[in-house]
Amino acid sequence: MANRHLSRSIVLQTLFEWDFNGQAGDPKEMLKRNTVEFGPGLNDDAFLEMLLDGVLRKRTVIDDIITKAAPEWPVAKIAVPDRNILRIGLYELLFGNRSEVPPKVAINEAIELAKAFGGDNSSRFINGVLGAVYKEIGEPGKEQFGKKQVSNEPIDITKLPIEKKAGAVIFGRYDGGFSFALVHDVFGYWTLSKGGVEEAEAVETAVVRVVKEEVGIETKVVEALGENEYVASHPEKGKLRKQVTYFLVEAPYEALTLRTGGGLDDARWFSPSEVAELRMYDDVVGLIEKSTEIITSQQ
Repeated sequence: MANRHLSRSIVLQTLFEWDFNGQAGDPKEMLKRNTVEFGPGLNDDAFLEMLLDGVLRKRTVIDDIITKAAPEWPVAKIAVPDRNILRIGLYELLFGNRSEVPPKVAINEAIELAKAFGGDNSSRFINGVLGAVYKEIGEPGKEQFGKKQVSNEPIDITKLPIEKKAGAVIFGRYDGGFSFALVHDVFGYWTLSKGGVEEAEAVETAVVRVVKEEVGIETKVVEALGENEYVASHPEKGKLRKQVTYFLVEAPYEALTLRTGGGLDDARWFSPSEVAELRMYDDVVGLIEKSTEIITSQQ
């Protein structure tokens, strides 16, 4: 077993012990004991200590990212091995030295840890979450890896369970102009309010509820903007088809109150000219552009 992989395994066991015991005790002392027990002769103290210290320092931010990438599965309910594998993988993926540990290596190492220490669905779940984050940050270092390293196993999406979600482009009028209400996620992007559709709930009803719950304002639906579908991973259900219907909704131009958690850290109003300067996902940009055309055509 390569030294770095063994080191990650020891850090995982240390985090597991610390987390399982209610985050009590000194993780550094646990690390020393586990290194003696599981890695006798291992000469990689600097990497062990750096990885453990980094995960612990960034844990709050990392947990917010887990919440954003797997919003249907609260961090506290993820199995202890799985959530600490995610913490290690996300630390290396987002905060590590990419010249030493390229992003794909960080993901693959986490998947191997999941196979060794997790449950039946752990590796699939870990791969899904880390893969989603990797795509969100623009797939850095993708050119360093050949196609033979990418899994091309086909997925019959027609057999996957469907989960419906509703998203909103929120706008408010004022003094002859208008602004958009956007939320900011822990990946550093301004994006749209979005949430799940409850059983037997109309999508139009859901989007109004979602916006109210997320940013605290009442809205009315103007028109549907379109749909998006993607495949995501769930720790118990496995892969899911997520179908998101987006709506243009109008709201009073009033203060936003962001809910806590959910992988979001800010909510603000922006004029169309300000929106053009924001860091946003490509699909959000398209929806904003379409909404702008609709709003200006109605003025």
